[in-house]
Formats: sequence, structure tokens, C-alpha cells
Amino acid sequence: MTYPPPDFEQKICSPAALAERCASLARPLVFTNGCFDILHRGHATYLAQARALGASLVVALNTDASVRRLGKGNDRPLNMLDDRLAVIAALEAVDLVTWFDEDTPLQRILECRPEVLVKGGDWTPERIVGAAEVLGRGGEVHSIPFAHARSTTSLVERIRAGG
Repeated sequence: MTYPPPDFEQKICSPAALAERCASLARPLVFTNGCFDILHRGHATYLAQARALGASLVVALNTDASVRRLGKGNDRPLNMLDDRLAVIAALEAVDLVTWFDEDTPLQRILECRPEVLVKGGDWTPERIVGAAEVLGRGGEVHSIPFAHARSTTSLVERIRAGG
């Protein structure tokens, strides 16, 4: 017996189709981005809080090459892009997930035209890429404080240390 692909995979969107797919999403649209290498409670909480700021949530993931350029280590990401896209797409809070290979998600932000731009609490609003563009269109920019002290990097270090 063959089984159809899971419904959540329909949420995965190529950058080429992003503007068109975003046009059909409920507004206000919330946009965030990140690596989301090993999904943990902090990620799940953050994405649910981001989604609560609007009617739809779009998440853009760094490609594998983009993650390596961030200096997280030559062996990162641990989960390749296709796997990270599927895991993020499976989350109820996420309406659409795409990717970017550039050093910043600015092009995806311009294509989505979100009303709300969000990053985690380690980003001050003035450092968030795309903030000027979103604010210039009358949108909002939020830095959501961490609700749970979790880090993929510290989790990887703890696993490698055997504990």
C-alpha cells in the first residue's frame, strides 16, 4: 500500500513561489526566520508566540550553506534543509515555510510584505534585518523574549560531552 505525502508538506514553498503563496494568506502576516536546526521547546514556544501576533506565520530557514556561514561550526546544521523544512511545516503555528541562501532573509521579507516582523529576544528591533522596510510600510517589529532557556548549540555541546 502507498500512502500520500503528509498534508503539512504543502506548507513548504520555494522562494520562487513565495510572493504568490503569501498573497493568499490571511493578514496580518507575521514573518520570522532562523536555522531551527534541532527543534526544541524554546523554538516551539517562540513560533506559537510569533503566530499569535497575526493571522498567518511565514518562517524562512537558512539553507545549509547559510547556516555554515553563520559560524555555528562546519558540522552544522545537523539536520539538512529538507528535514528542517518538514519539521517546521508540521507545526500548527506555521502557515508557510521557505528558505534563503543569502546571508540575510531580506529578499524573502520584501517578497512576503509582512505586516509583522519577529525575531527572538537576542535580537534588538533595530538590529532585525528588514525592520526599516516593514516599519516604513506601517508594520510592526517585535523581539520576543525567551520563555525557555534553550539553545541548539548548548544542546549539541551537551550531547557531545556525553551528558
